[in-house]
Amino acid sequence: MTAEDLRPLMLSIAYRMVGSFSEAEDLVQDAYERLAREDDVAAPKAWLSTVVTRLCIDHLRSARVRREDYYGTWLPEPVLADPAPDAAVRAESLSMAVLVLLESLSPVERAVFVLREAFDYGYDEIAAIVGKSEDNCRQLAVRARRHVNERRPRFEPSREQRDELARRFIAALWEGETEPLVSMLAEDAAFYGDGGGKAPQILEPVHGAAAIARMLSGFSRVAGRRGYAIRLAELNSEPGLLGFDAGGTLIAAMSLEISGGAVQAIRSVVNPDKLAHISSTILPSLPPA
Repeated sequence: MTAEDLRPLMLSIAYRMVGSFSEAEDLVQDAYERLAREDDVAAPKAWLSTVVTRLCIDHLRSARVRREDYYGTWLPEPVLADPAPDAAVRAESLSMAVLVLLESLSPVERAVFVLREAFDYGYDEIAAIVGKSEDNCRQLAVRARRHVNERRPRFEPSREQRDELARRFIAALWEGETEPLVSMLAEDAAFYGDGGGKAPQILEPVHGAAAIARMLSGFSRVAGRRGYAIRLAELNSEPGLLGFDAGGTLIAAMSLEISGGAVQAIRSVVNPDKLAHISSTILPSLPPA
């Protein structure tokens, strides 16, 4: 396998590390430019994994302050597909729910978790990548895994059940029907919106099935009047939808976290900067509405 063949895998690692596809592309490109200056690299996967991960760790340390000052709620940049679909990776590590949880880990904890839990790197490999002992990496992995497991959904539905609920939820959303939405939302459901100050947004999370249903019904009525359209889509390995204005421009990507037979959380990204990747590279391949 050549170094270039490894680029999708490196993008997949970097995206999980930083939560932004555009930033992941820049970091991976930086790594490849450094590789081009090397005379001889005997093990390109190990070399690239190390450089990409360390660049991501440094990036996260500098990004933490920027994200604390972010206008409103910060959410990861959504993607329609894993950058490395053929790699042996755990799909749930791509979900918005898990990526949000990873934000609370330290950069090194996040690196250990991603490399071990998502990509099954050995502890000896991880130790060499992050510059710590194997025992230390095992401890970091246990701590990070416990943190994520304590907060991730407890009862995962089957893919068929999940997708069916998502279809019914989005149909009710499009019809602007409040009561059906309430019945499909968990009582303590939460809605998170990310506009980054560049699009109309919900600044604070909205909690509770009734409040979320009323808000979504209002969105639906406005969308209908303005000639907007929606399409069912899988976002970050979770069911969701894409919203388009009357001119066909992508204006929203909304993912649904489903657990225990109900929608537990909705994460809506309307920041145009975070929709650019979907719009420019994948959107043209979508089937007609």
